[in-house]
Amino acid sequence: MADKDENLTVHLEALRATLISCLRALGIGLLPMLAAAPWVLRLLIKIILGHHDIALNFFAPTEVFMLQIKVAVTLDLIVCFPYMAHKIWLFVLPALYEQERRFIKSIALVSSSLFVLGALFCLFFILPMLINFGMSFASAELKAMFGVSGLISTTLWLAVIFGLMFQFPLITYALIRSGLTSAESVRRKRPYVAVGILIMAALLTPPDIVSQILLATPTYLLFESGLFFGGRHK
Repeated sequence: MADKDENLTVHLEALRATLISCLRALGIGLLPMLAAAPWVLRLLIKIILGHHDIALNFFAPTEVFMLQIKVAVTLDLIVCFPYMAHKIWLFVLPALYEQERRFIKSIALVSSSLFVLGALFCLFFILPMLINFGMSFASAELKAMFGVSGLISTTLWLAVIFGLMFQFPLITYALIRSGLTSAESVRRKRPYVAVGILIMAALLTPPDIVSQILLATPTYLLFESGLFFGGRHK
C-alpha cells in the first residue's frame, strides 16, 4: 500500500512539473507575441480581404487592443505547442510499451504538420473564398460592412478547427494500425462517418451552409486518405 501511495505521489509530482513547464513556456512566449500581434493582425486582414477594398470597423475604444491580445494568445499557443507536446509525451512515455513509443514518435511530427497545414489551408483558401462569396451579394443598394473583431475572431477559430479536423487521416490510420478496428469495418461505416463529419462541421463553423460544406468536404477526403493508407499497411 505504501508503494502504491509513493508511486501515485511520484506521478502527481511529475504531472505538476510538466504543467508548470508548459505554463512557464506560455508565459515567456506571450511577451514577444504581444509585440508581434499588431503586425500579425494587419497581415491576417491583408490575406483574408485580398483585393477587396473593404474598410473594417471597430465599435469600442478597447476593441482592437483586446483583439491584439487574443491574437497574441493564439500565436503563443501555436508557437509553444511543440514544446508542450514534447513535455506531455515525456510524461506519458514511461507508461507505454516500446512498440507504442515508436508508433507515437512516428506520428507526432505528422500530427503537427497536419495541424499547420489545416490552419494554412483555412487562412489562404477557405477564408478568402468565404469573403468572395459574401461580397458577391454586394450591390449599389447593399454595402458590405465588416467588424474587425468578428472577422478576426472567426478567422482564429476556423484556423484552429481546420487544424484539428486535419487530424482525421491520422486518427483513422492509427485506429487501423493499432488493431482497434479494421479497414473493412471502417469502410462499412462510411455513411455514419460522413453524417458525423457533417454534424461536427455544423457545430464548429458559423451558422451558414457554405462554411459547413467547406469544412466537411476536405475532412471527409482526409478520412478517406487515412483509410486508404491504413488499409494498405494492414
